[in-house]
Amino acid sequence: MDRWTRDPGGTRGTRAVRGDRGQLAVEFAGTLPLILLLVAAVWECVLIGYAFSLAGNAADEGARAGAVKGAAACTAAAQEHIGSAWQATTDCGESGGLYKARVSLKVPVLVPGLNTGLRIEGDGGSPQEKKEE
Repeated sequence: MDRWTRDPGGTRGTRAVRGDRGQLAVEFAGTLPLILLLVAAVWECVLIGYAFSLAGNAADEGARAGAVKGAAACTAAAQEHIGSAWQATTDCGESGGLYKARVSLKVPVLVPGLNTGLRIEGDGGSPQEKKEE
């Protein structure tokens, strides 16, 4: 008798087959949805983090361009660093001695284009450049 089968009655003549055959397949099938859900949740966290980085960088670039060339350059520079699937909105303007830009992005669900409704905002500012006349 091998070590994977049991002989409940102690009789060696009858062999009871009660092994673990197929258990791995059942456990894998049971845990696969949980593994996929965990991967999707981690990917969504990566997208949220990337949205923060992208919004902040675009706002900084827009503020730098706006401080030198004005509002149209601010919006163009901010949008240049963001893909169209992120559905960004840009708000540029002067405030005191600073030129400020605010970029707002819609966070996608798993892939860009499917939105969660969550908006991430990035703010940037740059000292106003003196314009030569």
